[in-house]
Amino acid sequence: MSAAADEALLSLSSPAGLADPYPVFAKLREETPIFRSEVYGGWVLSRFADCQQVLADGDTFRVLDAEWRDRHRPGWRDNPAMAMLTNLLPWKNPPEHTRERRLLVRDFTVRRVQALEPAVRQAVDLVLDRFADATADGTAAEFVGTVLYPLGMAVIGDLVGVPHTDHDRLRRVTDLIGKQVDPAMSPDLRAEVDAAAVEYRDYFTDLIALRRAEPAGDLTSALLARPATGEEPMSEEEVLNSLLVLFGGGYETTAGALGNGIHALLTHPDQFALLTGDPGLAAGATEEILRWDGAAQMSQRAAARPAVLDGREIAADDVVVILAGAANRDPARFADPDRFDITRDGGRGLFFGHGLHLCLGAALARLEMTVLLEQVGKRFPSLQAGGEVERRANPALRGMAALPLTR
Repeated sequence: MSAAADEALLSLSSPAGLADPYPVFAKLREETPIFRSEVYGGWVLSRFADCQQVLADGDTFRVLDAEWRDRHRPGWRDNPAMAMLTNLLPWKNPPEHTRERRLLVRDFTVRRVQALEPAVRQAVDLVLDRFADATADGTAAEFVGTVLYPLGMAVIGDLVGVPHTDHDRLRRVTDLIGKQVDPAMSPDLRAEVDAAAVEYRDYFTDLIALRRAEPAGDLTSALLARPATGEEPMSEEEVLNSLLVLFGGGYETTAGALGNGIHALLTHPDQFALLTGDPGLAAGATEEILRWDGAAQMSQRAAARPAVLDGREIAADDVVVILAGAANRDPARFADPDRFDITRDGGRGLFFGHGLHLCLGAALARLEMTVLLEQVGKRFPSLQAGGEVERRANPALRGMAALPLTR
């Protein structure tokens, strides 16, 4: 049975699997909801309750940190991409995770995100103006490159202090680094991914040096500033790691989810009509997009001690792979889960994780998505496909590589 399930996992990287992984996820949920995978090197979970249980229990199921990798992945430090990622907050466990998250949220606050709304609206207007100009003669424009990535880059770039002239360069390197999280990444990509990680780290090291010499009103300068008396400072390495995770995580998955969401709206014209008729439904559309076809499809944990999941004995240090994309279509959690419904009121999925590692940027991503969907509904009620879409070739970070649209 596990051999057939592994074959199904491998099919996620095929053209058919990239186009629509959800039949594969449904088959796994129904036939092998928990199984030991040779392809992914651990236990694979596809039901909502099991995935949520693992994410919620941070004492039993911990992220694959440096200590775990030293025991089970010798030589991992020789891969710059893996070495860089393992130093970041999402790959740390308490107490290091607790301390660094507390220091980061001291400056990356809900109030700071709320204060960004005027800037987000301005950035949305700018990219949609460009799309309007590009399609004024009736031809199609590629929405991902014209709107989604420039928007995400502008919002997170302005927040941390990255000049617009560097956006294309950073998109290239972060796209390569994102391939590291694909459990079935081709070894042929290793050197290219590692080189991108070195370039990415060097870029933000230089930005920190610039902002230390010339402070500005951005988050980088705030993180570097000496805190008030009695408050614990962040080290320069901690500031660097915070910027690496905020920038990469601050646009990649948001752009991916928005591309998936716009495509979903256009292939469900009744739902797009609801949005254009009432742009106030944009917040609900955001939640449904994140559940129905989010970008972050997989994550990993390792058992800190022996555990039992639905009768399966999980040994200490065993890897557990959480298929969030499958969990978010679980009929045991969501009624009629394959139906795309922007008026759904059935609770949130696991797109942003759960528990200790709930995504720090969730509020910013929701703001950005909601404003864009609201304005698309208002400005382009006749939006439609303008050519063949191209999916990104990474089943772990689902998204559009090309989405040609006309208006």
